[in-house]
Formats: sequence, C-alpha cells, structure tokens
Amino acid sequence: MRRSGLLGVAVARLRHDRTRAALVVLGIALATFAVVILASVGAGVMETGQAKFDQSGRDLWMTGGPVSLGAAGGGVGTGITDAHRLQADLEEREDVQTAIALAFRTVYVSNDSRRFETVIGAGAPAVDEAVSITEGRGFTDGDPHYAGGSYDGPMTREVVIDPRTAALLDVGVDDTLYVGGTPRTAAENAFRVVGVSPTFSNFLGSPTVVLHLSELQTVTGTTGTDSATLLTVDLVEGASVARAEREIQARYPEYDVRTNREQLESTLRDQAVVIASGTSLVVFAVVAGVAVTVNVLVSYVYQRRRELAALKAVGVSTRTLVAVTLLQALVLGVCGGAVGTVLAAIAVPVLNAVAAALVGFEGVVSLRADVLLAGAGLAVGTSVLAGAAASARVGRLDPLELLE
Repeated sequence: MRRSGLLGVAVARLRHDRTRAALVVLGIALATFAVVILASVGAGVMETGQAKFDQSGRDLWMTGGPVSLGAAGGGVGTGITDAHRLQADLEEREDVQTAIALAFRTVYVSNDSRRFETVIGAGAPAVDEAVSITEGRGFTDGDPHYAGGSYDGPMTREVVIDPRTAALLDVGVDDTLYVGGTPRTAAENAFRVVGVSPTFSNFLGSPTVVLHLSELQTVTGTTGTDSATLLTVDLVEGASVARAEREIQARYPEYDVRTNREQLESTLRDQAVVIASGTSLVVFAVVAGVAVTVNVLVSYVYQRRRELAALKAVGVSTRTLVAVTLLQALVLGVCGGAVGTVLAAIAVPVLNAVAAALVGFEGVVSLRADVLLAGAGLAVGTSVLAGAAASARVGRLDPLELLE
C-alpha cells in the first residue's frame, strides 16, 4: 500500500504541472528516438552490406586498393591491372570454378547523343555468373574486342541496362544508347541495348549500364593497363575458402584477397570517417538526453524547494520525498522511452523509402527488437540517474532556511 500510495502522489504531482512534465517526456523521447534511429542505421548498413555480398555468390574478392566512387570519368577504384590475364590464370586452378574481372567507371550516357546523364558503367565478361538477364537475350559469348590484348577486334557494341537507367533515359531492348567516358566519346560510340539486368544496380545502389569489359575499357581510355576494379572468384563445390584465400594471396601479394565478410569489413574501414561521425552522433544524442533530463528534473525540484521544505517541516520524511522524486523520474522515463520508440518504429519505413529513392538501397535502416529495447532502457536508466541527482538535492533541503 505504501508503494502504491507513493506512486499515486508522484503521478498526482506530475499531473498538477502537466506542461513541465510534457517537456521532460518530450526531451527523453527525442533522445531515445535519435539513439534508436542512428543505431538502426548502423545495423541496417551492416546487414544490407552483408546481404549484397552474400547475394553475389562469390567466395573470394581480389582488389588492388580502396574501392570508392570517383567523379565523372573516374571509377570505383582501378587497382587491378592486366585483368584479362589474371582472370585466365585464376581459372586454371583446380579449385576455381569461375573468376570474373569487373571494372566500374563513371560514364556519360544518352539516348540521342546530345543530352547526357552520368551513371555507373560496369565492364564484365559475357557469362551468366556475371550478369543475370531479366529481359532480352543478353551479351553474345566472349570478348572479341580484347583480341588477346591488342584491343583491335570487332566491338559487339552491346549494352545491358538496369531498370533505373531504362526509366531515366526511356530506353528498352533493341534501342540505341550512347556511352563513353566523356560526352564527346559517348557521342561517337553507339551501343544497342540487348538486355535488362538489375545485377549491378542492386549491388551499387545506382543506375548502371553493362558493357563487355574490353569495350568499357576502350570507351573510357583504360586499355593501356587492362585495368579492373576487382576480381571475384567462385570456388568449386567443397573447396576450402580459407585455403584458396591463403594460396591466391601468396601467389599475388600485390593484391588483397578477402572473403565476403572480410571485404565488407574492409569497405566499412574505408568509410571510417562516416562511421566515426555516426558514432559521434549516437554519443551526442545519449549525452544530450542525459543532460537535458537531469537538468529539467533538478530544475523541477529546485523550483518546488519551498513546497518540499514545507512538507519536511510538517513531518514528511526525507525518505518519502526522495522516493516520490525517484518515482516521478521513473514515470517520466517510461513515458518518454515509450514515445521515442514508437516514433522510431513509425519513422523507419519512411526513412527506408527515402533512402531507397535517393541511393537505391532498401532496408538501410534496420529496426531490431534489441535496438528498441536498448533505446527504452537508456530512457529509463537516464531518468533514474536524473532522479537520483534530483533526490540528492531533496535530501539537502533545509526547511528553516527556506521558510524564513
């Protein structure tokens, strides 16, 4: 009965000053919302990244440096050289089923050779493992333009586009698309759309066009080094990934050979500044939430110091006043945490829709039960901490000094 009575007193006092109580709840809710959303973004990025690497069906990734998107005419890293030879050498291994050299370059595209858009151009071999066609016949076999490294063979002038590029330029199978590393080069190189594939746009989160590797190198001026961004390896069934990784790394020490998980972690390390910024925001949200809650509750007690002093003077024990203050803080924390988590749950689908529209990735904000619980727990814990600070002030009240 004593506990229920104290709780009733605490709630009654909060209802008496609804405006201040609402402000405290709002502050706790905003802090909870910020922490839950930022933590959900971090979890979503990891989950989305891992899913993209797993969907690739590759066992090993070989790169020659950081993978990052450059400006127009640039690329997503070009650390591998002599890519065609390296691909052929790896496919000679007994434990390798396929090796695929991939180049990604920012290219200009147009449907009329006059107005250009920039998209990601992917260079890939004409194999089913590299490009999954959902519409059209896809590439013809081989890479005839490479011609053993002379790059003087006939160009197929075939291009596979993704659905976003198709919508952007209003083109489809059998239409003409102009592609090149510069607007001038693009205007001189017409390609026929032979298929639609979401393969690379799903992975990169950007509109893409796919050409034979040698033809992308030609229209972007990278034939001299036969450069590629990365090379993926799919092992035969039953082969040891760890062993293949060690042996290939030892054979090609100038390149980095990684598993799916290791490649994802490397990509995230390359984005250390972004990750540090996100972590800083989470820390700031936590610190700000604690500071606001403690400040408001201590201020709440301070402004009612005469009322509390009067209660002490008429015989209400300090323990009772401290208990009421702590219960008020707990009620505020529970209410604020509940409001914050509900707002976060409502906001996640909206944020995912915005992210999908802006960057092409879906599910980058992952709303997980453990994150929600952590956010709610932080709200309650912060409020208890604030209540303890306010209670300490209650314990130091001197009725004689305040009621003179």
